[in-house]
Amino acid sequence: MTALVEGAKKLVGRGSSDVAVRVEGLERAVTAGRGRLDDGLVDDAAGVVERAGTRLKLSAEHTVVALAGATGSGKSSTFNALTGLDLAAVGVRRPTTSWTMACTWGAEGSGELLDWLGVPKRHQVSRNSMLDAPVSDDRDLQGLVLLDLPDHDSTEVSHHVEVDRLVRLTDMLVWVLDPQKYADAAIHDRYLRPLASHSDVMLVVLNHIDEVPENRRASMIDDLQRLLDADGLAGVPVIATSARHGDGIPELKQAIAARVAAKKATKARLLADVTDAARSMQTVSGTAKPTDVARARKNELVDAFADAAGVPTVVHAVEQATRVRANRATGWPVTAWLGKLRPDPLKRLHLDLGRDGRLLTGAARASVPEASQVQRARVDTAVRAVADDAAAELTRPWVAAVRNASVSRLPDLNDALDKAVSTTDLGVSRTPVWWRLVRVLQWALILTALAGGLWLGGLAVMGYLQLPAPETPDYRGFPVPTLMLLGGVAAGIVLALLCRVLTGLSARAKARSADRRLRTAIGEVTERLVVEPIEEELNAYRSVRDGLHTALR
Repeated sequence: MTALVEGAKKLVGRGSSDVAVRVEGLERAVTAGRGRLDDGLVDDAAGVVERAGTRLKLSAEHTVVALAGATGSGKSSTFNALTGLDLAAVGVRRPTTSWTMACTWGAEGSGELLDWLGVPKRHQVSRNSMLDAPVSDDRDLQGLVLLDLPDHDSTEVSHHVEVDRLVRLTDMLVWVLDPQKYADAAIHDRYLRPLASHSDVMLVVLNHIDEVPENRRASMIDDLQRLLDADGLAGVPVIATSARHGDGIPELKQAIAARVAAKKATKARLLADVTDAARSMQTVSGTAKPTDVARARKNELVDAFADAAGVPTVVHAVEQATRVRANRATGWPVTAWLGKLRPDPLKRLHLDLGRDGRLLTGAARASVPEASQVQRARVDTAVRAVADDAAAELTRPWVAAVRNASVSRLPDLNDALDKAVSTTDLGVSRTPVWWRLVRVLQWALILTALAGGLWLGGLAVMGYLQLPAPETPDYRGFPVPTLMLLGGVAAGIVLALLCRVLTGLSARAKARSADRRLRTAIGEVTERLVVEPIEEELNAYRSVRDGLHTALR
């Protein structure tokens, strides 16, 4: 079990480990979306994952509540009224204007949490110090870490940075507003409206209510509620207070105590952060369910790559080379030697050089003509069609990612295609058995014809010398030597012609087999250089989609 899940169990109870699951889902989406979605968007989500993961590992007994507001809103007075300590009046303990004051109810175990919040120890106060007089209602606030933030509208840039940082880290936010500036766009546009998804961990305090005539207080609170509704914060409690006179402070303290006692603020804040980040990513990433690259598109890709690799040229050379080699092996020996004067089409392409030849030329390119402009354009079109088809249902960032991936490995295309063609066994290096049988038969016929010719020559010489000629056997009235000569020649020629027909059929079969083997090799190239990068992007998209689905469930 991961430390994240264990931290979630300690923080929000054993029945709420879904917090860790949702954080982990967002983390998967961040990892898979990195480099594919907008960097700022992914960085924001990664920050949420980091903050949530860290918070889950820290104190499960404390709830961090921050008081935020503008200059003059009475934020520090409200802080003093809640703590029951006049901290603002103690000069050496008063934080500098760029730092935050923290008061803790139950300091045990809060050290690491305050360190993570970045509150210096000199600005930390324990409400349960032995020097403090016991307060009856402090028991309800056990586990509270109350922060007094700098003024968000201060002219000091460091104040803005500090407020923005702690607004992201606290478990609960209490916005202290002033009757004169409660409608100020600075707080509504910069903080309240962007945090609309965090309404469950937010309270709004309208301080200095004592300075408002009683007959106007209700209408002012209604107007403030209207503004909050417009910000998307409908339902956020509005508490009217006067920190100077203590009006509304018990109600505010009770509202905070209820949140602290319930131990739900931390979970609600984490879930709100995760939900907000996940929705932002989902809006950009989308929720479509893409399919894998279609077989038809793969076939189109193989056809285009095979054409560019010169596969038709190689297949034609296989057919012609098979004819040449077959004619040499099965042709009439008297004229078959002339075939050796014809160059072998495959060897001219530096293909089928045999085992030794392959070792010698393993690093050399095949002499297949380079792809033409038309063939290159066809490859580009096929690759673009595959990418567009795969990303048809995706949003623009993923369409761009898929397109970039589809061409990311194309610089290696020429070498990969050449290697695929040059290393493929074309199936023409082995001599068929029937070629050997025909060759033996042809030589037997030649020897028969030669024997018949020599026999007839001997008889002619004996007749010329008027020597008694031996009786010549015949077959159905034809002298055997004559039949041997004429039959051997005629049979050899007829056999050679018949073998030409068979050779044509064999050559076409060899060509078809070579085409299948080459296209299989080309298919592996297209898979490695185009399809796999596209599938990687689609898998990354699915990881983002599924991770966001988990984060938003």
